[in-house]
Amino acid sequence: MFKKRQIGKTTLQVTELGFGAATFGNLYRPMADSAAEESITKAMALGLNQFDTAPYYGFGLSERRVGDALRKFDSKDYVLSTKVGRILEPCAKAEDKYGFCSPMPFEPKYDYSYDGIMRSFEHSIQRLGLSKIDILYMHDIGRATHGDEHDRLFKIAMEGGYKAMDELRSQGLVSAIGLGVNEYEVCEQAMDHGHFDCFLLAGRYTLLEQKALDTFLPRCIKENSSIILGGPYNSGILATGVRREGVVPHYNYEPADETIINTVAKIEDVCQKFNIPLAAAALQFPLAHPAVVSVIPGLSSASRVETTVELMQVNIPSEFWQILQDTGILYPDVPVPTSVVE
Repeated sequence: MFKKRQIGKTTLQVTELGFGAATFGNLYRPMADSAAEESITKAMALGLNQFDTAPYYGFGLSERRVGDALRKFDSKDYVLSTKVGRILEPCAKAEDKYGFCSPMPFEPKYDYSYDGIMRSFEHSIQRLGLSKIDILYMHDIGRATHGDEHDRLFKIAMEGGYKAMDELRSQGLVSAIGLGVNEYEVCEQAMDHGHFDCFLLAGRYTLLEQKALDTFLPRCIKENSSIILGGPYNSGILATGVRREGVVPHYNYEPADETIINTVAKIEDVCQKFNIPLAAAALQFPLAHPAVVSVIPGLSSASRVETTVELMQVNIPSEFWQILQDTGILYPDVPVPTSVVE
């Protein structure tokens, strides 16, 4: 059902729609083990082949649930990614923290060292209960996350962590390595220190943000590094819009400011004119850029998987994108999707 695109120079091919499993860690609300398994089963049935998790998501809970759900499938039929950069240390009891409800009894600690990356990889294999991880991302490195600590941690990450990831790749234990981050600037910085096959970039190339077009995306094309676009809804505002009763629109994990709200309202006006769901436009837009191989929203149920697949299939006429460009919401030279039927 979905086209597959190649990641960099690797042999990996991922569907244009992927599956983000942060919700499997009980993000903001608990979910049942059965709901996690049903959603992945539905995704596989509908043709999705890319699944992303991380130790941080529920402090091991997401990885356990993803592994349990995928174990019944042939490993050749899916592409699995997880992340390194945090070690989960046992704590006295499970507590709600960092947005995860009743998570596992562990506390995440940053560790971007060579040994830390190797330990994290080995721990993930055990939690997943699977024989392979296809893509390994270094998680949440960057100044936006670490502030004044960034320079020190980045040096450790590039001198030690990258070396470990590169060894895992050269040994065939993973097929691709990259960064899983919320800022494109650190991706460019990392590209000066080694070759990354792909970047899981959350929220930085969307209907609301295209600054990555200036330098980062062209460099990805030049160096054969692919983008998997996470957070296509910019923390929800491009899914909910700004006019739903009782819904506080969120952008970048916080309540949206007036400027963002006004911009989204303008996009919603254009969507209404063409009878197009805002979420459909948000999902489809990034895929028009040749560096972007996949978009992976968070999916929390079988019904959400079905709805998202339907959004990906909505036909959006070229005139829609032209209006967004003419009004300055999109860069004038930004690549836009091609309509199937005009």
